[in-house]
Amino acid sequence: MAPRYQIRADHDAGTIVVYQAYSPAIADAALRAGRFVAPFSFHRMTWIKPSFLWLMHRSNWARKPGQERVLAVRMTREGWEEALSQAVLTTADPAALAGAAVHVQWDPERSARGAALNHYSIQVGIGRRLIRTFTDDWIVGLTDLTPQVRKAATLIQTGQAARAQRLIPTERPYPLPRALEDRLCPVTCSR
Repeated sequence: MAPRYQIRADHDAGTIVVYQAYSPAIADAALRAGRFVAPFSFHRMTWIKPSFLWLMHRSNWARKPGQERVLAVRMTREGWEEALSQAVLTTADPAALAGAAVHVQWDPERSARGAALNHYSIQVGIGRRLIRTFTDDWIVGLTDLTPQVRKAATLIQTGQAARAQRLIPTERPYPLPRALEDRLCPVTCSR
């Protein structure tokens, strides 16, 4: 059984993959440039999610208007942990949250069919003060997962969940430094 609060992600020694869903105009411009550029908004919070299935739930498998394209955003672990070091839980004191550069919330993880599970996934909101750092310094690659997402959704809809599972990125526990874990988890994260 998974710990109730745990960051699970596709990661390696130097990077972590987070997911975002965008309109075609934003995704196409970002993929052409290799980084986020206009019409991406640098003036509002952007939410990143290391849980692929949570984003599939949120974007309805890339069918929700304005979220028709799914990008895998590979970012440095250093940047990820820097963002988390500046984060405040969305359940914190409203004054602390209002002044935070980064927001963190925990939402129920999702199954491939969208059912809420009994453990939680982290969602990280990068605020305006850090967006340029996120887009220009922390991101090391963007990959369009939209064809993979659409194929997996079709397989799930047609009763072929085992085949769809092969298209879902593998996620494993992310070793969060203890100081960050103590600050960001409503209860002990992974222990």
